Amino acid sequence: MTATPGFLGLPDRLADGRAPRAVIFGAGHGTAYPGTEGHGHALAPAAIRAASQDDASLRGHWDFDLGGPLFDGGPESCIDIGDLPTVPHDNAGNRARIEAATRDILATPAVPILLGGTCSATIPFLAGFTGHGPVWVLQIDAHIDWRDEVKGERYGYSSPMRRASEMGHVAGLVQVGLRSVGSARAGEVAAALRYGSRFVTAREVQAGGAEAALRHIPEGARVVVTLDCDGLDPGIMPAVAAPTPGGLTYTQAIDLIAGLGRRARIAGFDLVELYPPADRDGLSALTAARLVVNVIGAVVRQG
Repeated sequence: MTATPGFLGLPDRLADGRAPRAVIFGAGHGTAYPGTEGHGHALAPAAIRAASQDDASLRGHWDFDLGGPLFDGGPESCIDIGDLPTVPHDNAGNRARIEAATRDILATPAVPILLGGTCSATIPFLAGFTGHGPVWVLQIDAHIDWRDEVKGERYGYSSPMRRASEMGHVAGLVQVGLRSVGSARAGEVAAALRYGSRFVTAREVQAGGAEAALRHIPEGARVVVTLDCDGLDPGIMPAVAAPTPGGLTYTQAIDLIAGLGRRARIAGFDLVELYPPADRDGLSALTAARLVVNVIGAVVRQG
């Protein structure tokens, strides 16, 4: 791992030797398409950590999103082990590093929290749960990400849910926040529906709240959440490559996270597709950091 400032000032290990409940790590590079560089997305883990630092001294304060302090009155139980040494265009190597890191964290056991670049990182992150299934996948995204390949590459940012559907340990997919015209063609929508993926549009969440999505998750299931930043409305999350009006609000996103923590068990979480060069006054990075805080709080409260 490379040395990086800890998210929210969290250490890279617990001083008393306790096993952490959650482990944060970053991976700026995943699988790039031919002719693309991805350097802007690789800035995301550092931007999210930087945005969290103003609250580093407030970890023990009351958090109204969570209904109590971050660690619910107990000892701090989350660490940040820094960034993986990912390399631009080392596609296979980057996937191997992300998958291995995920496996190592699950062996402790703790909940892995990945701060990624593009959502190509989601594929090896989910692959790391092999042997730790069954898991459901809850995707928050404007797009279904069901392309089989793009420019001959099957592991890029347009394909994570297609690849997830092929993993034996993935029990089902719930895809939330869908809207507008994405990369999906009619054949890809049909393939997702044949698999049994549950589509929940952003409009359905606007009308029915988090329950519109949560009702598709079996009670008590272990769930990996993958949050593509373009799943949120660009008014609060402008720093994305494909801004699309009408996405989830911050409150809807944290209601979904908290509701999932009560209904099921959050087994893993990744936040991907933040594009810091397009940010406005740091708003997107701050929103992303707060989403991670809510995930930590939900994991702690799972008991």
